[in-house]
Amino acid sequence: MRTFHEWAHSEDICSGARAWLVLGKGPSFSKLDQYNLDDYCLLSLNHVVRELAVDVAHAVDLDVILNCPKAFYDNARYVVLPWVPHINNKPGKKTLAELLNDVPVLRDLDNEGRLLCYNLSTEKKRRHKGISVIRVKYFSAEAAIRLLATEGVPVIRTLGVDGGASYSAQFSDLSGETLLSNRRSSFDMQFQELAGIILDTRTDLAPLDAESPIRVYVATTEDQMLSVKVLEYSIKKHASMSVCVYPLHESGIKIPIPKEAANRPKTPFSFQRFLIPALADYKGKAIYLDSDMQLFKDIKQLWNALPENASMNTVVSSGCSGRKPQFSVMVMDCGALHWDINEIVHSLDCGMLTYESLMYHMSIAQDIQRSIEPEWNSLEHYDEGETALLHYTDMPTQPWVYAANPLGYLWVKDLIEAIENDFIDYSFLQDHIQRGHVRPSLLYQVDHGIINGLLLPKAAKRLDRDFRAPYLKLGKSGTSPWVDKKSWAKAVFRDLYHRSGISSVVYRFANRRR
Repeated sequence: MRTFHEWAHSEDICSGARAWLVLGKGPSFSKLDQYNLDDYCLLSLNHVVRELAVDVAHAVDLDVILNCPKAFYDNARYVVLPWVPHINNKPGKKTLAELLNDVPVLRDLDNEGRLLCYNLSTEKKRRHKGISVIRVKYFSAEAAIRLLATEGVPVIRTLGVDGGASYSAQFSDLSGETLLSNRRSSFDMQFQELAGIILDTRTDLAPLDAESPIRVYVATTEDQMLSVKVLEYSIKKHASMSVCVYPLHESGIKIPIPKEAANRPKTPFSFQRFLIPALADYKGKAIYLDSDMQLFKDIKQLWNALPENASMNTVVSSGCSGRKPQFSVMVMDCGALHWDINEIVHSLDCGMLTYESLMYHMSIAQDIQRSIEPEWNSLEHYDEGETALLHYTDMPTQPWVYAANPLGYLWVKDLIEAIENDFIDYSFLQDHIQRGHVRPSLLYQVDHGIINGLLLPKAAKRLDRDFRAPYLKLGKSGTSPWVDKKSWAKAVFRDLYHRSGISSVVYRFANRRR
């Protein structure tokens, strides 16, 4: 009996011109006839093999083979099972080699060289020696996709590997027998595992019926790139399909400066969002985010939040923040937004636009929706399990410039994880500290594994004594590129508050009073 690894090596499954398509029983399987399957190598999950011929049929449970043995024999070129198959959702008592005498279809497949095996993580004692272990936590799709990704398959698409708690109509006869028979509440649970596969292997994974990859454009400057990298890590840590993140300051497009001071951008990146449709060649969807954010849920939820006939969708205002309307989180239809930054600035100069109408009402767009839940732009507030996107909007207390941010442990945790997982180079952090972009005590936290900045020893806190955040630094002209003189003075005042040891509660009260 060959292992899946031996077979994959002999077939050279990574170098083919066709991507792999993994087929599950979820509702989107009903779209199968909309695609040319000749473009893909096919891997079926469980009972899907009874519906069509596939290159590989995968199952974790022996029960599936026993339910439709003829379909596995007739429709699959190869069949792959764990070395110790499950029975009734638990590791069985026999290995595949031992089952050959009990299950005729397995014996026939093995005699023809069509039966493949691998080690499953749920079996710890009777593993096949000399082959790697494939992790599975909830559902068989995780094992099948990780099998392909571990072998280096660069592009994997899925159909019928859905969330929710239902099957496609083709498998309605199984709903009372196999649907969530492992007692999981929903197929949504597999998405976090799929995110881990993408992060571990860099495989391009996405549903066949979704626009991919997810394109995320982040407004930033070079001195904010550490926060961008942590944001990117937090996105990909939870993303169940592939994501591309584009820092907008690297676009190469020069943004003209409006003539009137009142119309000029309040930060170096305020107008960067208007470059996105052009950068996307006015095609497809895009997500816009600020650099001072961190995600805790699958960004695919945001990607799918653009209603039909809407040019963009943004977050519902909670109404209690006291802030102006936010367009810091947007899902955009780039084909419906014919923006040109030169024309936008010209309209400001001619009086056809004001900064207020542009930035707070997005008056250059039609058909704007506000239906994204507030959890996707949570301003300085975090509820575990509820918050999807945390927005560190108060510049003086952002975790990369201020160690005592009460939520900073969340951000530092992802920073440390990203470095440990080689997503961010340790030297990148060192460089940003040396250039004065982020506080020096961050290096101490990483080196000593101290997630919560409130627990830093005095020696570590003293490292930040002479640090000034980039937005507090004045240029040669005596002004800050980030804010106007009045705002800069307030920022300096707030910075002194923090350095004097004032509590975050008192600071917020004082800030509201001003």
